[in-house]
Amino acid sequence: MLLDPTVARLKAEVAGLGGRIDGALQLSDLTRKNALPQQTPAAFVVSLGLRGGEADVASGAFTQIITRIIGVVLFIRDNTPDGRHAIDAFEALENDIVSAIAGWAPADQIGVFRLISSRALAESAGTKIHQIEFSITDQLRIFP
Repeated sequence: MLLDPTVARLKAEVAGLGGRIDGALQLSDLTRKNALPQQTPAAFVVSLGLRGGEADVASGAFTQIITRIIGVVLFIRDNTPDGRHAIDAFEALENDIVSAIAGWAPADQIGVFRLISSRALAESAGTKIHQIEFSITDQLRIFP
Protein backbone atom coordinates (compact mmCIF):
# COMPACT_ATOMS: atom_id res chain seq x y z
CA MET A 1 0.00 0.00 0.00
CA LEU A 2 2.82 2.44 0.80
CA LEU A 3 5.97 0.69 -0.39
CA ASP A 4 5.37 0.52 -4.15
CA PRO A 5 4.28 4.16 -4.49
CA THR A 6 7.26 5.23 -2.37
CA VAL A 7 9.68 3.24 -4.57
CA ALA A 8 8.13 4.90 -7.65
CA ARG A 9 8.39 8.34 -6.04
CA LEU A 10 12.08 7.88 -5.23
CA LYS A 11 12.81 6.58 -8.76
CA ALA A 12 11.16 9.68 -10.21
CA GLU A 13 12.60 12.25 -7.79
CA VAL A 14 16.09 11.10 -6.70
CA ALA A 15 18.33 10.98 -9.75
CA GLY A 16 21.42 10.32 -7.60
CA LEU A 17 20.21 6.76 -6.96
CA GLY A 18 20.28 5.98 -10.68
CA GLY A 19 17.04 4.02 -10.44
CA ARG A 20 18.59 1.56 -7.95
CA ILE A 21 15.61 1.53 -5.61
CA ASP A 22 13.80 -1.66 -4.63
CA GLY A 23 11.52 -2.99 -1.95
CA ALA A 24 11.76 -5.18 1.10
CA LEU A 25 11.79 -8.47 -0.84
CA GLN A 26 14.97 -7.56 -2.71
CA LEU A 27 16.65 -6.44 0.53
CA SER A 28 15.56 -9.67 2.20
CA ASP A 29 17.09 -11.64 -0.67
CA LEU A 30 20.44 -9.84 -0.25
CA THR A 31 20.35 -10.43 3.50
CA ARG A 32 19.62 -14.13 3.03
CA LYS A 33 22.63 -14.38 0.70
CA ASN A 34 24.78 -12.30 3.09
CA ALA A 35 25.43 -9.98 0.14
CA LEU A 36 25.54 -6.25 -0.55
CA PRO A 37 24.11 -4.45 -3.59
CA GLN A 38 26.39 -4.84 -6.63
CA GLN A 39 26.12 -1.15 -7.48
CA THR A 40 25.75 1.74 -5.07
CA PRO A 41 24.27 4.01 -4.12
CA ALA A 42 21.23 1.80 -3.77
CA ALA A 43 18.11 2.12 -1.64
CA PHE A 44 15.42 -0.23 -0.36
CA VAL A 45 12.01 0.83 0.96
CA VAL A 46 10.81 -1.29 3.89
CA SER A 47 7.86 -1.31 6.27
CA LEU A 48 8.83 -0.64 9.88
CA GLY A 49 5.37 -1.29 11.32
CA LEU A 50 2.64 0.87 12.74
CA ARG A 51 1.56 2.53 15.99
CA GLY A 52 -1.96 2.90 17.28
CA GLY A 53 -3.35 6.22 18.43
CA GLU A 54 -6.69 7.48 19.64
CA ALA A 55 -9.64 5.11 19.15
CA ASP A 56 -13.36 5.83 18.98
CA VAL A 57 -16.47 3.66 18.89
CA ALA A 58 -19.42 5.53 17.43
CA SER A 59 -22.40 4.57 15.32
CA GLY A 60 -21.45 0.93 15.60
CA ALA A 61 -18.07 1.51 13.93
CA PHE A 62 -14.58 1.32 15.42
CA THR A 63 -12.12 3.95 14.21
CA GLN A 64 -8.55 4.53 15.29
CA ILE A 65 -5.83 6.88 14.13
CA ILE A 66 -2.68 4.93 13.27
CA THR A 67 0.80 5.91 12.22
CA ARG A 68 2.46 3.80 9.53
CA ILE A 69 6.27 3.85 9.51
CA ILE A 70 8.55 3.12 6.56
CA GLY A 71 12.32 3.13 6.18
CA VAL A 72 14.58 3.90 3.26
CA VAL A 73 17.71 1.79 3.73
CA LEU A 74 20.57 3.42 1.83
CA PHE A 75 23.79 1.64 0.80
CA ILE A 76 26.85 3.65 -0.31
CA ARG A 77 30.17 2.01 -1.13
CA ASP A 78 33.39 3.92 -0.58
CA ASN A 79 36.86 2.65 -1.35
CA THR A 80 38.72 5.81 -0.34
CA PRO A 81 40.95 5.60 2.76
CA ASP A 82 39.14 8.28 4.79
CA GLY A 83 35.58 7.45 3.72
CA ARG A 84 34.98 11.04 2.63
CA HIS A 85 33.28 10.02 -0.63
CA ALA A 86 30.58 8.04 1.18
CA ILE A 87 29.98 10.81 3.71
CA ASP A 88 29.55 13.47 1.00
CA ALA A 89 27.41 11.17 -1.17
CA PHE A 90 25.25 10.19 1.79
CA GLU A 91 24.56 13.78 2.82
CA ALA A 92 23.46 14.74 -0.70
CA LEU A 93 21.29 11.64 -1.12
CA GLU A 94 19.78 11.99 2.34
CA ASN A 95 18.69 15.55 1.48
CA ASP A 96 17.22 14.42 -1.85
CA ILE A 97 15.36 11.48 -0.27
CA VAL A 98 13.94 13.65 2.53
CA SER A 99 12.87 16.30 0.01
CA ALA A 100 11.14 13.67 -2.14
CA ILE A 101 9.22 11.97 0.68
CA ALA A 102 8.54 14.52 3.45
CA GLY A 103 5.25 16.33 2.80
CA TRP A 104 4.19 13.83 0.10
CA ALA A 105 1.61 11.04 0.27
CA PRO A 106 0.31 8.33 -2.02
CA ALA A 107 -3.14 9.25 -3.36
CA ASP A 108 -5.13 7.05 -0.96
CA GLN A 109 -3.66 8.38 2.32
CA ILE A 110 -5.24 10.90 4.68
CA GLY A 111 -1.93 12.35 5.90
CA VAL A 112 1.48 13.13 4.45
CA PHE A 113 4.87 11.64 5.28
CA ARG A 114 7.02 13.32 7.89
CA LEU A 115 10.66 12.64 8.71
CA ILE A 116 11.26 10.73 11.94
CA SER A 117 15.01 10.13 11.92
CA SER A 118 18.10 9.14 10.01
CA ARG A 119 20.73 6.88 11.50
CA ALA A 120 23.69 4.72 10.63
CA LEU A 121 22.91 1.00 10.70
CA ALA A 122 26.24 -0.57 9.82
CA GLU A 123 29.40 -0.49 7.80
CA SER A 124 30.45 -3.60 5.94
CA ALA A 125 33.09 -4.26 3.27
CA GLY A 126 33.57 -0.54 2.64
CA THR A 127 29.81 0.03 2.33
CA LYS A 128 28.01 2.42 4.63
CA ILE A 129 24.39 1.54 5.46
CA HIS A 130 21.92 4.16 6.73
CA GLN A 131 18.20 4.12 7.42
CA ILE A 132 15.96 7.15 6.95
CA GLU A 133 12.60 6.74 8.69
CA PHE A 134 9.30 8.39 7.78
CA SER A 135 5.79 8.17 9.24
CA ILE A 136 2.33 8.90 7.85
CA THR A 137 -1.02 9.19 9.59
CA ASP A 138 -3.79 6.86 8.51
CA GLN A 139 -7.11 5.71 9.93
CA LEU A 140 -8.28 2.22 10.79
CA ARG A 141 -12.03 1.71 10.27
CA ILE A 142 -13.86 -1.45 11.26
CA PHE A 143 -17.57 -1.85 10.62
CA PRO A 144 -19.25 -4.85 12.24
